[in-house]
Order: sequence, then C-alpha cells, then structure tokens
Amino acid sequence: DARNASDNKLVVMKMTQLHKTKHDGGDDEDDDDNMDADDDADDDADHADDDPILTSRSVRHIGGVNRVRAAPVATRQVVATWSDTGNVHIWDLSRHRAALDSPAAATAAPSAAAGPAFTFEGHPEEGFALDWSRVSPGRLASGDCRKHIYVWDAHSNGSSWSVDRAPYAGHTASVEDIQWSPSEANVFASCSVDRSIRFWDARKKNGAARTVAEAHASDVNVISWNRRVAHLLVSGGDDGVFRVWDLRNLKGGTPAAQFKWHTAPITSVEWHPDDESVIGVAGADNQVTLWDLSLERELDEGGDEGGDVPEVPAQLLFVHQGQKDVKEIHWHAQLPGVLLSTAATGMNIFKTISV
Repeated sequence: DARNASDNKLVVMKMTQLHKTKHDGGDDEDDDDNMDADDDADDDADHADDDPILTSRSVRHIGGVNRVRAAPVATRQVVATWSDTGNVHIWDLSRHRAALDSPAAATAAPSAAAGPAFTFEGHPEEGFALDWSRVSPGRLASGDCRKHIYVWDAHSNGSSWSVDRAPYAGHTASVEDIQWSPSEANVFASCSVDRSIRFWDARKKNGAARTVAEAHASDVNVISWNRRVAHLLVSGGDDGVFRVWDLRNLKGGTPAAQFKWHTAPITSVEWHPDDESVIGVAGADNQVTLWDLSLERELDEGGDEGGDVPEVPAQLLFVHQGQKDVKEIHWHAQLPGVLLSTAATGMNIFKTISV
C-alpha cells in the first residue's frame, strides 16, 4: 500500500513478446537436454535476444487494493476492486484497455484521475472475498471481514449496479473467499475464518442451503469451483492443506481428496480452465505447486508399493519457487498451461512441460 491512500493505483498491463527463456551456455548439460533444446531452437531463434515488453495504463485508487476481479459485461471491460477503506469499487476500463492496443485510442483514454463507475459503501469493514458470475454477466458477490456477503446486479448493460442492503446471514467470522457456480445463476459458495464452506441460493439470505461446518482445522482461506466438472470444488486453509470436495456427497464433511505438502497457509487455489483434473496451489511457504489428481502411484506386481516409497505425492507435477509472500495464482484464459503468480517480490509468468 502507498503511504497516502490517494497514491494507490489500479494498473492495466499488456505483456507482449513473451517466449521461452534461454539458459546461458553451460558445459555440464546432459546431451539429451541439448538435443531437446535443439529441437526448439528454430522456433525460438528469432526471439532469443528479444526482451519481453510491458505496457500499462493506470488509474488512481483510493486506499490499498485488497483484491481485483475482472469480467466482460456487455461490451465493457469491467473490474471490481476491494479497497482497504471498506469500499468496493467497479471500474469501466474499456478505454484503458483499448489504449494499450492502439496509439490513437491512447489519446482518448481517460486520465489517471478518473473515478470508479460505481462504489458500494455498505460493507461495515474491509474484505477480500470478491467474484463475478460467469453465468449471469455483471452479477457480483462481495464478502467482508465482519462476516457479511452482498450480491450486486448490473443494469443498462453494465452502466449501473444495484446492491440489496440486507446481507446474507450465516457465517460467524470473516468471509475469506467467494465463488459463483460455473453452471447455475443463483448458486455461490463462500469460505470463512469460522472454518466452514457454505453453499448459497442467492434468492434466500437467511442461511446457506448447505454447509460443511468443519471444512478445515483452521481458517478456510480460498476456494475454487471447477469450471468443467461443476460438482468439484477445492479449498485451501491456514492448516497448509488443500481439499477437494464432491458436492454430490458432502454428508459427514469428508473431502474426496486432501493433500498436505505446503508447510504454511494456503493463499490461492485455482482449477485449470481446460483440464478438469489439474489444480494450481500457492502457499505462504513461498511455493507454487501444480497437481494432477488423475495420477496415481504405480504398484508393483505384488500389489504393494515399491520398497522405496517416494515422499513426493504422485499427483504433484511441479514446484515453482523464487518468489516471496505469494498472494495469488491464475491460469491464463487464452494461453493453455500459462500461469501467473503475484507476490510481494513481483509477478511471474511461466509455463511448464507438465501441463
């Protein structure tokens, strides 16, 4: 956060000329690795000496930005932000986005001092939970650190919003994350410091439709709803565990799968948008891990695992390190397998051979 609340910024960035990175010449590389590199050399030769290009436009944001979520609404490029002032803002960044593609459009872009298109001041405290519906364009849900959830609806093709002043009642502590159903317009899920995951019918505010009361041993920080298999949801907690839930069988509060690899709280989880079994996970232990839940450890002919059982889970594909205080990860919507991770030390963009 900036020292002065008015010095914070919301930044729209465009990254171009991204290509495979090259290691400086090393004499100890395996011959096989060199052969693999040669196979790709022709494709990358034209870009080997090029640097990636980052262009940006910014607008002034009052207060630190707790969370950002973007969505197309009609023809508009709309962004919602949670501010540490306790307000939730909606911004129309269509012209800022166009300015990154066209020098002519840049002259028509709003100034950096342009304000939000809509602001909701009804939350009693700041928060982090924020999500746009993919089924009902322009519909937004926000949750705060005082346990309240509000649902927003767009009007006039996203030029205005209305928010019912009565919050959804159910959680007993801070709402940490919210996810709309990928297939149903009136269903969303939330997780909380009260350890629960709750599933809501947006038409009913007095209590969740279904609740997993003890989803984790401590705070439930993040959730992600599988876009391709609508009955699967993943959650990550302060206990360093991430769990996969089958919504067809929530009785007893038993997850379909769980993994304890991270040694600190889970800070972000997200299902791959195109591969129903792949999950990205980030933790406060400065690791970003990629998992494929379709994998299982092979058994030997006798039906038992081999004598030297590896400590690494069979489903763990990749561990990315080098950043500190990783906050969020997101799969790129258009580039398969490309992942973005944001941290206190900057932003990484990478793609592994495993996904």
